[in-house]
Amino acid sequence: MAMTGRSASRRLLIQALYQHQISGHDRSVLHEQYINGREAVRADKPYFEQLLKEVMASLDELDERIAVWADRPVKQIDPIERAVLWLGVTELDLHPDLPPKVVMNEAIELCKLFGSQDGYRYVNAVLDKAVKDIRP
Repeated sequence: MAMTGRSASRRLLIQALYQHQISGHDRSVLHEQYINGREAVRADKPYFEQLLKEVMASLDELDERIAVWADRPVKQIDPIERAVLWLGVTELDLHPDLPPKVVMNEAIELCKLFGSQDGYRYVNAVLDKAVKDIRP
């Protein structure tokens, strides 16, 4: 079953954030590439744009926060897992309308789709700590 709406937006965002880590492309290049792509047809484009803006505006802060909950230096986290953590922390922090369970489930599904075999377990553990700090 194809992802639609916000789930499809998150899927696009993870791809864009991965590309940013690999290529260094800035927000405008990523936006242009992904907003008009074939997969964007099913996405909630305004939500994708909002998340891209929020995440890209605070990458250093997100890394600092993730470092508190992670068991390794953030730069050593797999790029997909790091992108999913950026997204998860941003949604927990800036989107209080989203239940933490939804944020966690979406993050796990994205890791299962794009990440390493057990990457979802790592992301789950880090986000579990994040939830307790961000939404006590």
